[in-house]
Amino acid sequence: MFLIVVLGTWTLMHIYLVWRASSVPAISAHVPRWAIVAAAALLWLAYPLSRILDRSGLGLIARPMEFVGSAWLGVLFLACVALLAVDVVTLGGLGLRSVAPSLRGWGLVAACALSVAALVQGLRPPVVTDYEVRLADLPAERDGLVLVEISDLHLGTLIGDRWMARLVDRVDAMRPDLVVVDGDLIDGNVGRVEPFLPELKRVHAPLGVFAVTGNHEFYAGLDRSVKLLEDAGYTVLRDRWVEPVPGLTVAGVDDLTARRQFGLGDHPVEKALAGRPPGAVVLLSHTPWQADKAADLGAGLMLSGHTHDGQIWPFGYLVQFTYPLMGGRYLVSGMTAVVCRGTGTWGPRMRLWRPSEIVRITLRAVKG
Repeated sequence: MFLIVVLGTWTLMHIYLVWRASSVPAISAHVPRWAIVAAAALLWLAYPLSRILDRSGLGLIARPMEFVGSAWLGVLFLACVALLAVDVVTLGGLGLRSVAPSLRGWGLVAACALSVAALVQGLRPPVVTDYEVRLADLPAERDGLVLVEISDLHLGTLIGDRWMARLVDRVDAMRPDLVVVDGDLIDGNVGRVEPFLPELKRVHAPLGVFAVTGNHEFYAGLDRSVKLLEDAGYTVLRDRWVEPVPGLTVAGVDDLTARRQFGLGDHPVEKALAGRPPGAVVLLSHTPWQADKAADLGAGLMLSGHTHDGQIWPFGYLVQFTYPLMGGRYLVSGMTAVVCRGTGTWGPRMRLWRPSEIVRITLRAVKG
């Protein structure tokens, strides 16, 4: 059902673009409609076909096709938004009849300009976002612990081992006390990421590296994905907790979005926090859902990702209907929730006004 909805939306966006682009005078005068339809059909096919070819071991063909197809995903979105904005202003062309077709052309120009800006921003290294979080039950001797969160790396064909090596160098230079990998380290093909194991092993911290699964670990093959994380030396928290140091518990759950999609409703947050020792609790949950429940069960800090904060504006306005905690810092029933915008990108290597980020959090004890 999910696949039908995605492909249906993908198809409708192409139909809408062909319909509106064909009415732009500068396009209709120089490009035959059949050529527009043929180009749209090829671009429609590029991204899904690249994924099929990659899984079939045809990486040399799949990689350039995936880059083109994924970039087109971002361009198509911005083009449809621009054309829809013109249609709203012109009442679908019923108003401003004499200039509506030309306005659509200018809308496409604006979409192309925004696409270039988004591609430049998407290829830039992630920024570092700093927070201080006070935890009521954190012992005074643990005050000042530094936690670094990376999330949504989406390693695979478009984001590779050299990008990962630069990221590891940056994280290592921060000298964190512990590192958390908050899901979607793998994009869609575990086999593409397994050769990166030497770089993944370089992520280290005195108190450990902790990871949870994201929805893409489920899509790529959960058992094989978890094994890769464990082989890298990460402690994978699957509905359980660990105490890396007395007075601080780190708990984690398998991804809540994938659980919903696969019908796995088995109270993961309750399981992850049950029977924990006294002290402060940090909960890792790839999807920023059930924050109220986590707060009620005693978590002091919840770390999530998944949303990419919309990644390409204005897509975030749609994402927020499903994920109210979109990006940044929130206070939920006394608990701090931090949602990472994503250290990598999903799909197009594009971001518009939402830079990739590494989150660095200094934990503070509440003084009596």
